[in-house]
Amino acid sequence: MNNSSFFIIGQHAVIEALRNPKRNVLRIFLTEESKKNIHKKSPNINLLDDVKVYFKTKKELDKYSTRENLQHQGYVAEVEHIQKPNLKEYIKEKNNITLICLDGVTDPRNIGSLIRSAASFDIDGIIIKERNFPSESKLMYKAASGAIEYINIFEVSNINSTLKNLKEKNFWVYGFDGNGKEDFTNIEWKGNNILLFGSEGSGMHKHTSKYADFLVKIKINKNIDSLNISNSAAIVFHHLSYLKKKS
Repeated sequence: MNNSSFFIIGQHAVIEALRNPKRNVLRIFLTEESKKNIHKKSPNINLLDDVKVYFKTKKELDKYSTRENLQHQGYVAEVEHIQKPNLKEYIKEKNNITLICLDGVTDPRNIGSLIRSAASFDIDGIIIKERNFPSESKLMYKAASGAIEYINIFEVSNINSTLKNLKEKNFWVYGFDGNGKEDFTNIEWKGNNILLFGSEGSGMHKHTSKYADFLVKIKINKNIDSLNISNSAAIVFHHLSYLKKKS
């Protein structure tokens, strides 16, 4: 486990980190106003117990966010990484699992937004190449709006070998591609599934796309070239969530 510490900013990112028993919050920097807000949002529990709290002005907190041009909202926290979940152990004795796999997606804002959507619609986890995951990005944590505390993120060394192993364990791999033949809403979405998304611009790597059992697409207005990946993912996640509630 990586025990190095890093800073996160923003109301939701910081409050949800405080709520997560698996997350070690070392220090928190607040304005007087943001402290009052924390107590309002959690009146039945003191989230600041056992945490070193330092009060700062908004201007003093600006130094933690000006480089990324983000709004700290009066909340800054120094946190440690949480224990990384193990994909092999996770899928044991589980059925009807839906996992997301990101192939070449590196933009922290997109990853954060995608994490937020995945957690919102009860996706089981996200698979991402370890070196592509911006694990200490303030931007990603801010975009995830606290949702990163509620979803499994499986960091792997090789996407292709991971997909190969999952296919051998009865997972179906669906690659999302604008040139896919089938509308994703026509799929039954039963059993264990991997939703494979490529990077914006270049899409899935050619070799990685070979591991997809099916190439599917989201039908959109023919005059529009494509959707942002986080928007595309949210549409898919919502549809799958709707199907689960119906079954």
